[in-house]
Amino acid sequence: MFKNFLKVMFRSLTKNKAYSFLNIFGLAIGITCAALIFLWVENEVNYDAVHVKKDRLYIARENQKYDTYVFTHQSTPGMMGPAIKAEIPGVANVCRTSESTNSLLYSYNNKPLFAGTLYAEPSLFSMFTLPFIAGNAASAFTQLHSVVITQKTAVKFFGTDKNVLGKSIRVDNKQDYTVTGVLKDMPANSSVQFECVMPFQIYWDNSPWLKSWGNNSLTTYIELKPGVDPKSIDKQLYGFIQKREPKNLGRVFLFGMTDWHLYNDFKEGVKTGGGQIEYVHLFSIIAWIIIFIACINFMNLATARSEKRAREVGVRKVLGAGKKSLALQFIGEALFMSFIAAVLAVILMALVLPAFNMLVQKQLTIGFGNVYHILALLGLTVACGLIAGSYPSLYLSSFNPVAVLKGLKLKDSSAAYIRKGLVVMQFSVSVVLIISTVIVYQQIQHIKSRNLGFDKDRLLEIGLQGDMAKNYAPIKQDLLNSGFVQNVALSDHSTIYGGNNTSGMTWDGKAPGSEILISQRYVTPGFFETSGLKILEGRNIEEIDTASKPIAMVVTQSLAKLMGGKGSALGKRIHYEGDTTAAVVVGVVNDYVYGNMYGKPDPVMFFSSSPEHTDRMYVKIKAQQPVEASIAAIQNVFKKDNPAYPFEYRFVDDQFNQMFLSEMLVSKLSRVFAALAIIISCLGLFGLAAYTAERRIKEIGIRKVLGASVSGIASLLSKDFLQLVIISCVIAFPIAYWAMHTWLKTYQYHIDMQWWVFATAAVSAMVIAVVTISFQSIKAALANPVKSLRSE
Repeated sequence: MFKNFLKVMFRSLTKNKAYSFLNIFGLAIGITCAALIFLWVENEVNYDAVHVKKDRLYIARENQKYDTYVFTHQSTPGMMGPAIKAEIPGVANVCRTSESTNSLLYSYNNKPLFAGTLYAEPSLFSMFTLPFIAGNAASAFTQLHSVVITQKTAVKFFGTDKNVLGKSIRVDNKQDYTVTGVLKDMPANSSVQFECVMPFQIYWDNSPWLKSWGNNSLTTYIELKPGVDPKSIDKQLYGFIQKREPKNLGRVFLFGMTDWHLYNDFKEGVKTGGGQIEYVHLFSIIAWIIIFIACINFMNLATARSEKRAREVGVRKVLGAGKKSLALQFIGEALFMSFIAAVLAVILMALVLPAFNMLVQKQLTIGFGNVYHILALLGLTVACGLIAGSYPSLYLSSFNPVAVLKGLKLKDSSAAYIRKGLVVMQFSVSVVLIISTVIVYQQIQHIKSRNLGFDKDRLLEIGLQGDMAKNYAPIKQDLLNSGFVQNVALSDHSTIYGGNNTSGMTWDGKAPGSEILISQRYVTPGFFETSGLKILEGRNIEEIDTASKPIAMVVTQSLAKLMGGKGSALGKRIHYEGDTTAAVVVGVVNDYVYGNMYGKPDPVMFFSSSPEHTDRMYVKIKAQQPVEASIAAIQNVFKKDNPAYPFEYRFVDDQFNQMFLSEMLVSKLSRVFAALAIIISCLGLFGLAAYTAERRIKEIGIRKVLGASVSGIASLLSKDFLQLVIISCVIAFPIAYWAMHTWLKTYQYHIDMQWWVFATAAVSAMVIAVVTISFQSIKAALANPVKSLRSE
């Protein structure tokens, strides 16, 4: 029975090799594309699935209301964690950590290496699923100077992850730490990432500001007891800080681990339901669209070849075959080709997966050891076969055997309209994707070319290590003397990221009760020249200001307007509420974009500072100097002046580009998907053009005998298809406009859509269609009319 089925299937395939190939290849591309997207989607939706207590783990977030908006802080006061655990019964455990990993220098056998280090309380190991392959959670932090490392870090430090417990490693060339545990490497789709973790007590002892209820400088993780409703905990947390610090207006709430990755978008203190989940939905829809386009190809080509199979249907019906059995046969053929396409798709996936991983910056695997992957592929294959074979099976099985066997011409009008409608659908989707791809690219370039207010090009950021702050003056002079460096300065926060901020500042004339979030930076003289900020009023920070009283301060233009009202802010004093120590405004610089590249930045105040209160150096390379030679010269300076520490640097423009990873992913994937949709559509169009030319072969022969030119015949055959493409454009334009208008509205700073984008998409679609059709059209036009008319 099964052998007979296979014989019938292979016979059907070999009868129409070209059309079978187009169908199978189109389905294979569709299945490959969809499978890759679903692998990516699986990775996204399973984020943090490794953590057993995922459903009971939360991070404490804090909403603070300012004059014009509500801001959601990711950090919380240092004193809050233990108080929550002690006072709220539904809380099972609490873990405080540093806000992010710090790059610390480790040395073993005089081999210096940097590693991302997190400071955390011991409860980290019991709350999160972090399996020890050596050591255990109970003894990990019994000593203060202990460090727990991951497997990869162990190999990085010692060349192996075996027998490393008890080894001593020097940190920052100052203190020896003992390795007390080795953790299994965390999967890339885990929110908790580090190379090393140290006792939180070290960070606490060296950070006196953490003891204030008014200072948000820590990440606080909370584990709830089983069955506890997080909303009941939120009610108890609402005024938790105000009981200790009435002036702190922060309102704490729980943000569940199940939402950390996919729904991490807040507006006015409320979770919007957006975030990474929007990309998951978008690409899932695109995957099904591409599958549907591939299925449309199958339908079109199967119904177009109906006349070739009409006699077979007629004979089978005369011999007793019913409509149902014929429909099942054609469905079987579609499923058979779909399974062949699936096999081809697996081969294609294996070939393109490395490139796809590079594109999405992940390490995805096909994972046929995972039964769910096999079931998903089978389900996708069956779905393709059923969708693709549904209409052709019903259409072909409905032929009248008497009319077919008498040789009467089939009435193909309804099928022809359906085929045309399907072609219109295919090209409508392709045009929408073309327009969307161009607009997404334009939006990204628009943001990346935005005037940031400072000069990010040829600007290096270097973390201060060892005695760099102490020896700043000679290091700066050596850099300037190298001939490659234009300016050097220090700061305590990154220029391009959000950094430290406060609402606790006041000045004469500030409205009572006004809450304004202001970012604060400590910088050395020369910072504004190095970063490219312009002094608009007053003067720059100078060397004499580092020891002056009151402290000299430069503010951005937006803060100057708030402070000065209709007058000038120069000479005005600003201080923390409750503190009489003031700073005086000596200059005003232009506003600049930082943190959120799409929005309006908060005002900034720059305090004059000595080097020891900063943690990073900015170096501006001269415009005329080669970058590679400049880096080498800068490295030589640090080898001489800071030899105990490896030289590490980051370009600020690279940091800027890193802020657009999600948008760049959308742009790249949209280009790939648009190209695939066009390729699949063209496969179907190519087959239909071949069928049309074959069906009209005698008409073409007569026209040639009567004197028709090759170009005239080619135009005749192309005209009908071009009309379908034009209709596709008419349908696609409003859909693309609505989709892109909705997407652009999510950004404060965005482009306006231009008419030429739509026109270009239409012209591109028509050119692609003409090129696809032209081969078959010209081939038919060049055919010898004698051969085509000989049978008449």
